[in-house]
Amino acid sequence: METLVILAHPNMTTSRVNRRWKKELEQHAEQIRIHELYETYPDWNINTAREQELLEAHDHIILQFPFYWYSYPPLLKKWLDDVFTHGWAYGSEGNRLHGKRMGLAITIGDQRENYGKGQPVGCSVEELTAPFKASMNHVGVTALPHYAVFGASFQASDEEIDQSAVAYIQYIKAFK
Repeated sequence: METLVILAHPNMTTSRVNRRWKKELEQHAEQIRIHELYETYPDWNINTAREQELLEAHDHIILQFPFYWYSYPPLLKKWLDDVFTHGWAYGSEGNRLHGKRMGLAITIGDQRENYGKGQPVGCSVEELTAPFKASMNHVGVTALPHYAVFGASFQASDEEIDQSAVAYIQYIKAFK
């Protein structure tokens, strides 16, 4: 079964890393399905039933997005709010995601050394992604370790970005 990548970047044309990752994902189309939220829903009117069907059809799901202000882009938040509904994703009868595996593939503009106690950000990426893991636990999904690249805004070289794209595919295949 193929992996579903929910790609949520509001401006792919300006993204060096997400654009390169998408290009790498496209080379594995027989194993990976890309679903771009900003392309699919430019009007932000999410087709909840369609999205739920898409999730039900995949056991391995990756949320790919830039880490904006230590969180996710707004359309991804809306997508989660609209799609992960009571009675479908959680609640006494909400079990449609139980047993699935979900991971995060995040691009971080800042440098790795700025994350952690005593550093400028003050906490680790693990700590900042805790709400995702809590949400995954709440809906019965197995939360996978995240995949991240740092320095995405300015510091990463083209070679580092290319290497991160190859490593991203390895990350996906490792948890499939």
